[in-house]
Amino acid sequence: MTPIQAVVLSIVQGITEFLPVSSSGHLILVPWFLGWPDQGLTFDIATNTGTLLAIVAYFHRDLWDLIVGVFTGAPRSRDGEFVPRTMALNLVLGTIPAGLAGLAFHHLIAHQARNPLLIAGTTFSYGLLLFLADRVGRKTRVLSDLWWRDALVIGIAQALALVPGTSRSGITITAALLLGFTRPAAATFTFLLSVPIGVLVAAKDAKDLLHSPVSSHDLAMMGIGVVVSAVVGYGVIAWLLNWLRRRSLTVFVVYRVLLAAVILAALVFR
Repeated sequence: MTPIQAVVLSIVQGITEFLPVSSSGHLILVPWFLGWPDQGLTFDIATNTGTLLAIVAYFHRDLWDLIVGVFTGAPRSRDGEFVPRTMALNLVLGTIPAGLAGLAFHHLIAHQARNPLLIAGTTFSYGLLLFLADRVGRKTRVLSDLWWRDALVIGIAQALALVPGTSRSGITITAALLLGFTRPAAATFTFLLSVPIGVLVAAKDAKDLLHSPVSSHDLAMMGIGVVVSAVVGYGVIAWLLNWLRRRSLTVFVVYRVLLAAVILAALVFR
């Protein structure tokens, strides 16, 4: 991998991690379309760590309120959007399904799911489901209305995102919309929910790196991945939340349908 490739892939991760279009799918498709060697899961996880840092930086006030409130029993966060102890429980419950699925199917996903045809299918089908949820969801519930059953349903949806092309943010926003949440509330819980699983994945990756020989070149590329994806991701979070306060998710659905068509065309004529 060259530094240019690392920068391009990091920008792709920073943009697509938070938009409902699947970052894992794009990190597989971009090298496939450009004829680059697959960068592998290690670099993917480095860029995921970068976007995790972006979430922590953007939501640092909410995360601080959450941590402090768990110990102090504060009735509300400073902006009044959630009860810290209740939100903490919901985040734990929402993380369990993806954690269990990751442990059970990690090897299968790492070696057999990086397939363009599979990505085309998940990109298209979950795009249509997102469109349906955006149309039929009541959009009346806010973060303070989130119950443990909602968190568990959204967490089960998050587990589906282990399959490339699904989109973690897309499928969890879809689930939240179907449960009646507003677009901003759905997106905010989606971002907060990514923190626990992101920390677990980053910790596991760090442990694996300690027991695996990694060249200085690979470490440099991973460093690029972390920094660039973090900076780009921070900007995308701010842009998306502002977009969802005023507009629908249709543009992302259209993109997913067109992307699926392009992938299928490339498979046929390549």
